[in-house]
Amino acid sequence: METKKKITPQGYNTLTPYLNIKGADKAIEFYEKAFGAKEIRRLSMPDGTVAHAEIEIGDSKFMLAEENPHWGNLSPLSLGGSPVTLCLYVEDVDTVFAKALKEGATVTDGMEVKDQFYGERAGSLTDPFGHKWSIMTHIEDVSTEEMQRRMNAMF
Repeated sequence: METKKKITPQGYNTLTPYLNIKGADKAIEFYEKAFGAKEIRRLSMPDGTVAHAEIEIGDSKFMLAEENPHWGNLSPLSLGGSPVTLCLYVEDVDTVFAKALKEGATVTDGMEVKDQFYGERAGSLTDPFGHKWSIMTHIEDVSTEEMQRRMNAMF
């Protein structure tokens, strides 16, 4: 009997974000300091810029590269923002959020850390490279019905 080949590399999920970053080498340092990330792999272009890197935070991985306008891979800094937010669950949102701010992130749209109606203690920030992050600690299981009720009460 043939063994079915796994469709993802070891340690990867079927959906893996790939970030285009202006200053990818500095971004890797930021993610290590702010989020405790580990660099798994890095390939460099002849000029030394990051052609491809694989990063791990907790039990999740993502990939990144230096932006390359020639290939149409632009960063949020070149585009004037990002429509995507990366959600990162951590053990202590307050500590991680403060560390990210210390390393150069900024609070996104006044979204400081606070308990949220959907059962997370969370805050939103933008890293120095234009990528948006929602940093969260799960504090309560909330049913869809209760979540909808709480959200409706906000309006």
